[in-house]
Amino acid sequence: MVLLAVSVLAGCSAGPSDRPVIAVRGEDNQPLDATQLAGPQPVPPLEEFREESILQWSPCTDATKERMGPTAPAGDVEYQCSRMSVILDSPGRPGRGTIGVSLLRVGTGRNPLVVIGDPDGEPGTLKAARLAASLPPEVLSTYTLIGMDRRGTGRSDGVQCIPAETRAQIVEYDPAAAEQSDLVVSVGEAAQECVLDLENRLTALDSWRAAADLERLREHLAVKRLNAIGFGDGSKVLTTYANRFPTKIGRMVLDGAPDPTLDSVGVLESRAASAEQTLDAFARDCTARSCGLANPREDVTALIGQLRTTPIRGATIDLTPGSALHAILAGLSERSRWPALSDAIVKARAGDGSGLNALLDPLVSELDENPPRLDAGMVTGCNDTATRIPPDRVAGLSKDWQDKHKMFGALFARMLLRCGPFPVPQLQRQDPLKSAPPILVLSTADDPVTPAPGTERAAQRLPGGVLLGWQGSGHGALAQSPCATNAARDYLIDAKVPTNGTVCPP
Repeated sequence: MVLLAVSVLAGCSAGPSDRPVIAVRGEDNQPLDATQLAGPQPVPPLEEFREESILQWSPCTDATKERMGPTAPAGDVEYQCSRMSVILDSPGRPGRGTIGVSLLRVGTGRNPLVVIGDPDGEPGTLKAARLAASLPPEVLSTYTLIGMDRRGTGRSDGVQCIPAETRAQIVEYDPAAAEQSDLVVSVGEAAQECVLDLENRLTALDSWRAAADLERLREHLAVKRLNAIGFGDGSKVLTTYANRFPTKIGRMVLDGAPDPTLDSVGVLESRAASAEQTLDAFARDCTARSCGLANPREDVTALIGQLRTTPIRGATIDLTPGSALHAILAGLSERSRWPALSDAIVKARAGDGSGLNALLDPLVSELDENPPRLDAGMVTGCNDTATRIPPDRVAGLSKDWQDKHKMFGALFARMLLRCGPFPVPQLQRQDPLKSAPPILVLSTADDPVTPAPGTERAAQRLPGGVLLGWQGSGHGALAQSPCATNAARDYLIDAKVPTNGTVCPP
């Protein structure tokens, strides 16, 4: 079944490159011509990592639970943390400088399984800690999960370069407003402060260099291939890794991969459309469980109108149409928090913004030693694209998208302004991956962060891509769908690859 799935999908990969053949190293450390990587490959075998290495692990259970806050998993699980030094490698100083990367490990298995996530999402160390509490126990007895805070996030020299007042202005801005000049000024101030604060670090925070950090980690673990789980944009880091280090691909799960075929305009409009679908799914769920909202979509619309005339003042962020939509979007992304989201909307209608502020806080505030996620999300996202959209075009798109995607269209259109003032990166050209072991790609039907159609295209572009679609809602299927979780378990432990195109029920 493995060979059949790979051979069928190999025809979906891109054609050969005109660039010269690049020599890479094989598993025996001998030069390997990249053209030899052709045809189907089996699932790589598991191998134990080196316990004694230059990574110095120390207990960090209490500190980790404190960072996770009140939603920390219960139980007596233990965490260990380490810090790895990697090459900064900014474009202006290639191969020079260093930056610290934070790591966390949990589990008793002798095989490493690295976890990496979105730059504007929960840091990889905390993602791994939560994942350990929700995966089948045999995964944690086969593997040790190793969460990595990608450079610039969490404790990996986390970015906090946007002034708090400017951050509030960006998030609070009403995306339906006719005039956007204030938002243009705010994103300009954010970019200016980040350039001044980060200096050489600024342009070194991207997916290309995050992939190099994974290779550094693999070397420290002394394993021949990298086993990993990528969530959302973390999947992009893994596909970049696969292109850069094709002979080092281990067992990989991509949970919600970004669309590799669209530019930033296409990506954000697809997210707006998927956010509308997710809101509809939330409304159906809310009605089915008799939540406190009589008509969820109409209640959200009424709340936004109410905040437009009467914002709810907060200590650091006011609840406005813009900040409320950001909070609702964050709540929609986490399926397990839908009950809390409906309660938060009810409270906001009554003038209490505490519930929506709790959903918004990780994006805009420093919480439990975690820097605001907006900063790293903007810097990394803008370093990963050379597209810069003029404000006048953004204004036009905002009107168009608001007509097509009533609730979230204008919000996503205005996000196109964020990269305008940042330096335009010189993106590294990547040759198409010609061959790879089976890579499990999970899509979620209603995902406002990585929409299912884009994830499906990402799977089609991988020569070893095997797609499994969950007909559920939220950002990510792993640990949310029992069907998807069991498929990942069978793949990671027993090397059983599901049939390409398998569908999991809601």
